[in-house]
Amino acid sequence: MKQNKYDDPNFFTAYKQMTRSIKGLEGAGEWHVFKSLIPELQNKHVLDLGCGYGWHCRFASEQQASSVIGVDISEKMLLQANELTDDPTISYLRMPIEDINFSNSQFDVVISSLAFHYIESFEGICKKVYGYLKPGGTFTFSVEHPIFTSRNEQDWHYDDQGNRLHWPVDHYQSEGLRATTFLNENVTKYHRTISTYMNNLIVAGFTIKAVNEPMPSNEMLENDPMMQDETRRPMFIIISAEK
Repeated sequence: MKQNKYDDPNFFTAYKQMTRSIKGLEGAGEWHVFKSLIPELQNKHVLDLGCGYGWHCRFASEQQASSVIGVDISEKMLLQANELTDDPTISYLRMPIEDINFSNSQFDVVISSLAFHYIESFEGICKKVYGYLKPGGTFTFSVEHPIFTSRNEQDWHYDDQGNRLHWPVDHYQSEGLRATTFLNENVTKYHRTISTYMNNLIVAGFTIKAVNEPMPSNEMLENDPMMQDETRRPMFIIISAEK
């Protein structure tokens, strides 16, 4: 059974209160970097894996994409996406990312935001996406950084006064399941090294074009003092590859 935590009422209620849920892409600290790695979308066929509320789908449509398909396992996520979307070029499919089945060379661009660390086999996703992309097509995705996912306790090390001393990294080379917490709920994630992400892409046939470990934008750093700690360790990694 594929993980579908976002249909848990308590989890989804907490997720709806996050800044990125309320403000959309502009509330996502990594968006300014992710956006820069997405190619020109005009007249392109786009697939978004783990589309959530559909923010990236609507962005693609605003950039005049010919068609956009968003895939997500969560009924609650897609209900919200449909409420926010009034656009005939966008369609949403409810299914696990692992179960996608599209035609060869159907898409020009495949994107995914913060979804693959919930999936056991990134290698399998790479093989599928490679087949679904047209020659020259682009695959751009973000995941939680392996420095962030290495331990079950995905949190800072604190002193006796509760000050954040440093971000511990341990068992980095031991890939696989991590039983952790997110939004005060138990969540299953999958840790893999940076080299595994990159080698899975290479073995599938991709050429890696860019790798970025983003920090929040200067505007976010200035307006939110809590964001300053995000400069101390990478929370996300974004990779863009080409078929």
